[in-house]
Amino acid sequence: MHIQVNTDNTIEGREDVTRFVTQVVTSKLGAVSGPITRVEVYLQDQNATKHGPDDKHCKVEVRLQGRKPVVVDAAADNIKSSVTAAVDKMRNLLDRELGKMRAHR
Repeated sequence: MHIQVNTDNTIEGREDVTRFVTQVVTSKLGAVSGPITRVEVYLQDQNATKHGPDDKHCKVEVRLQGRKPVVVDAAADNIKSSVTAAVDKMRNLLDRELGKMRAHR
């Protein structure tokens, strides 16, 4: 499973953020990683230097072998919360999708 993290130019501490994202993705999606070929995470701060509610956005795109990519997103007050929420949504989506695949076999 290849993990790629993309950030806009307003995200500070990119190396720390990349490490955190990689850790969260690996721990939460590791159990279902068999059919996953690639995970792309996009992080964006909507308000840049201003602060506001739910202005940190995270989009997670997972590419599965032989299937179209699946995408989820989440917004929160900080990067860690938005990443965690988006990866949790992705895990739930993958559990449903992979369960359907197993049921059809």
